[in-house]
Amino acid sequence: MGKPQQTDLANHVSGQSNKPLSKPAHALAFQQVTEEVKADPRDGLKDGEAKTRLEEYGPNEFGKGGGVNVTKILVRQFANAMTLVLLLAMAVSFGIKSWIEGGVVAFVIGMNIGVGFFQELGAEKTMDSLRSLSSPTASVVRNGQAMKIPTREVVPGDMVEIITGDTVPADVRMVEAVNFETDEALLTGESLPVEKKADATFEEDTGPGDRLNVAFSSSIITKGRGRGIVFATGMFTEIGSIAAALQDGGSKVRPVKRKEDGSAGPHRYLQAFLLTCSDALGRFLGVKVGTPLQKKLSKLALLLLGTAVVSAIIVLAANNFAQFPELEAAVPDANPTQEVAIYAVGTGLSMIPASLVVVLTITMAAGTKVMVQRHVIVRKLNALEALGGVTDICSDKTGTLTQGKMAAKKAWIPAKGTYSVGESKSPFNPKEGDLGHDSRQPKDISEEESNIFTAKGYEELLKDNSYLEDYMKVASLANLADIHETEGEWKARGDPTEIAIQVFASRFDWNRAGKTNEEKPEWKQLAEFPFDSDVKKMSVIFEETKTGRPFVFTKGAVERVIGSCSKIRWTEGGGEVDVTEEIRDQVLKNMEAIAALGLRCLALASRPYDGTVKSNSEMDRNEVENNLVFQGLIGLYDPPRPESRGAVAQCHQAGIAVHMLTGDHAGTARAIAAQVGILPAKMDQIAKDVADAMVMTAGEFDKLSEDEIDALPVLPLVVARCAPNTKVRMIEALHRRGKFCAMTGDGVNDSPSLKRADVGIAMGQAGSDVAKDASDIILTDDNFASILNAVEEGRRMFDNIQKFVLHVLAVNVSQLCVLAIGLAFKDKWNLSTFPISPVEIMWIIMICSGLPDMGLGFEKAAPDIMHRPPVSLKSGIFTFELMADMLAYGLWVAALCLGSFALILYGFGDGTIGDGCNSNIEGCELVFRARGANFACLTWFALLLAWEMLDLRRSFFRMQPDSTRYFTQWMFDVWRNKVLFWSIVFGFFSMFPILYIPVINNDVFLHEGITWEWVVVVVAGILFVGGCEAYKWTKRIYFRHYGKSRTTEKNEDVESRAFGAFLVHSDTSESSGLNNEKEKA
Repeated sequence: MGKPQQTDLANHVSGQSNKPLSKPAHALAFQQVTEEVKADPRDGLKDGEAKTRLEEYGPNEFGKGGGVNVTKILVRQFANAMTLVLLLAMAVSFGIKSWIEGGVVAFVIGMNIGVGFFQELGAEKTMDSLRSLSSPTASVVRNGQAMKIPTREVVPGDMVEIITGDTVPADVRMVEAVNFETDEALLTGESLPVEKKADATFEEDTGPGDRLNVAFSSSIITKGRGRGIVFATGMFTEIGSIAAALQDGGSKVRPVKRKEDGSAGPHRYLQAFLLTCSDALGRFLGVKVGTPLQKKLSKLALLLLGTAVVSAIIVLAANNFAQFPELEAAVPDANPTQEVAIYAVGTGLSMIPASLVVVLTITMAAGTKVMVQRHVIVRKLNALEALGGVTDICSDKTGTLTQGKMAAKKAWIPAKGTYSVGESKSPFNPKEGDLGHDSRQPKDISEEESNIFTAKGYEELLKDNSYLEDYMKVASLANLADIHETEGEWKARGDPTEIAIQVFASRFDWNRAGKTNEEKPEWKQLAEFPFDSDVKKMSVIFEETKTGRPFVFTKGAVERVIGSCSKIRWTEGGGEVDVTEEIRDQVLKNMEAIAALGLRCLALASRPYDGTVKSNSEMDRNEVENNLVFQGLIGLYDPPRPESRGAVAQCHQAGIAVHMLTGDHAGTARAIAAQVGILPAKMDQIAKDVADAMVMTAGEFDKLSEDEIDALPVLPLVVARCAPNTKVRMIEALHRRGKFCAMTGDGVNDSPSLKRADVGIAMGQAGSDVAKDASDIILTDDNFASILNAVEEGRRMFDNIQKFVLHVLAVNVSQLCVLAIGLAFKDKWNLSTFPISPVEIMWIIMICSGLPDMGLGFEKAAPDIMHRPPVSLKSGIFTFELMADMLAYGLWVAALCLGSFALILYGFGDGTIGDGCNSNIEGCELVFRARGANFACLTWFALLLAWEMLDLRRSFFRMQPDSTRYFTQWMFDVWRNKVLFWSIVFGFFSMFPILYIPVINNDVFLHEGITWEWVVVVVAGILFVGGCEAYKWTKRIYFRHYGKSRTTEKNEDVESRAFGAFLVHSDTSESSGLNNEKEKA
């Protein structure tokens, strides 16, 4: 907030606006509040005005957020295994007066801390900006359109619409409150919801808990819907004034376990102290903070630290713990302690994990940033690790697999027949699109005939048609949507289903706004029962002002509405008749006929209301929604998204099963599922019991016990009429079959299933704040294809993490083996001479391992990444294959390096190892040249290994299997990842000055520039690449032979892969297919 705001805050009065009103908002009628804050109750603020107010009043937030903690990031650079090993090495080097090694190590520590700090700072800033994207949103009306904006951008004067599950974005003076209750426990401590009344006003000194016409910021809507004008934002809200008192960082001190009387023995205090210290040490070393993978890598780093210490002890033991009295007596200037200590330091440095956790953090931050560009916001980093292992996706239909842009296409009135609506390019314009009528029932009209009709005007259709008139009353009034024309453009607000019905009613001049919002309304609303996912109905009670008689209007799921109806007007000219079983069956058949066209089908009903209208909480909903008169059906078309079918096919290609859980009728759900490919096209080739299991209603599924569900040949791919509890049971069933599932949700009731799912996915546009808070990721476009984007990105990150972890470990293993086996290279005093010096090791770790690892984290997805089955999250990145690769590459590098060293020393040289070759060049020229060649080999191998890591199985020369560039494709592949390319190029060319610049080569790196030895290095490099390629070729043969290929065959049909186990051509194959699936389950 700006400084002027802070000054005004000191004089702020409870209940007032950012700019004081004539009275507190609760003491004014909402019309007066609207006028004083200069709001537009219909079309909301203009974008320009909203921007001006945001600049004037500041963002709607409670002071500054946590943001990026620079101190913690700096501390983390010290609190890791790499820095601890380096500090230990520096201390040892200075302790034995090895000033050059100590100084180099100190420089490396400073450089590592500096680079790590700025890299992680950038990553944290990226993550912080992404966290702001997943912050709560508010539904506001601006420019006549309902839109979602971040809560921090809400300004005084905004018209907000809030429904069950939403978090109130600011202090709001209610304009409309229908069965509206809020949970204000955060503000008042009152656990019971508070019912709000828009028309009430209160005394100025009324306390916050009794201001029933105000919805307070941060309170949660527990029931109903409301609309209101924002009058206070940020620190000027009631909750803002006490925000500081609500902040709680949480204690990090373990509590003392006490007896029932409150006493505790001394051992309990000691226990609490030790546990607190353990927690602090765990946080310091990173093993108790972060995501599971970050913790696992931190533990790996500690394991490498332990290995380094043990290796150093082994070096000391192999050299008699630096006790060489004969050497000291014969050579007074000899310092065996320093020689052995330097070797031990070098061995310890060889296991440094090369900023493993920092690279992981940066990779994850970059991945989340890419996901935002692909319409996915990651709320919890755990989800990044989980996405790669998803085996099943349970998705909603409306707005996710479909476009969410509904249009009414069919209406059936029993006594009159079927009404149809033609095509329209403007879905909100009721004046576009022809109207037609057919006296037949939908079940008697073929699919070809359904789109053929003679256009008629609405006046002609309404003339002397009381049946259509009664139908329109329900369609228009049992509806919360608002459509209106502004400056020649039709605008709509509300749920897509209700907008479509409201547009249909408006085609017959039955717009709800026109019937209720004029100065002399024809209808006045008395009560509302909002849609409930359990009863699947919504109802309103309206009073006809001309007669003063109240009516109940209900719409909802056909089975539920027809079950609440006792009367129907079945024939034209006839009166109301009882709803018999035969009539109910006829209604359901017509519903199935409409659903078979891919239309969502709802039923409409009404009746005069003879009871007393009270508040919703005092009325029995079952009694109100009973003994209704059935008015008809309406069919709404919500076309599948163009990309849905391709996305579902890609899921099947990737070994992911797709389940559609929807509230629609089974016929509609089946039709849409078939269109997008969730159900197989060859349903006629599937055994009946399997086909029956593939499509079920929630009623059928919920009746089954857990054992019966587990005995199903396949879990349902389509669940119609789905209730929130059904989603939870589906997740549990998938978990019992060992599946790893993602679940989408948007409503408050979806929260349990989102939490139970391995990856909870909330809708960014249609989702409630409660659902978003329960989720792991949010889709900003509510599109199913974006889920696939998230899975692909999750797999890419999993692949890249595996690649750079393997590269780090392989280099570490090779260096450890070189130094451990190199203990055998001893001088005449039996003192080991290292084949590679400590400073060389640090250079290779920092430049030839650390930088390429960063590049591997940015590697693009492999071409076959979505042709593989999901990764196993039980083994994680540390698979048997990775461990085998680590040993194979590490040992091969070590063998070549030791071979090169030995060849130069003994093959081309005389094998003489001088005195003190671990510290100076005098008498050790041969050793120094061999060490220089060894350094060149290890540098090349570490750099080339990074390129070999681009694919763990494919040849480096054929990364793209479909490419026609048979001999040059590798050139394009290495250039594709420019971060990796330039890090390798830098490592390659930086080796030459280190080898040939005087002083740096002899005194710092303890090697000598090489000449003819380059032949050995080049031959070793060729052997290294050849060995890697041979090893990969062996792996490909092995996995192909044992049927463990990562990808599907090119000629394999995707549908056959997804449903092949169920496609039958004979009794034998049918039995085999089912048995195979049951074994998998």
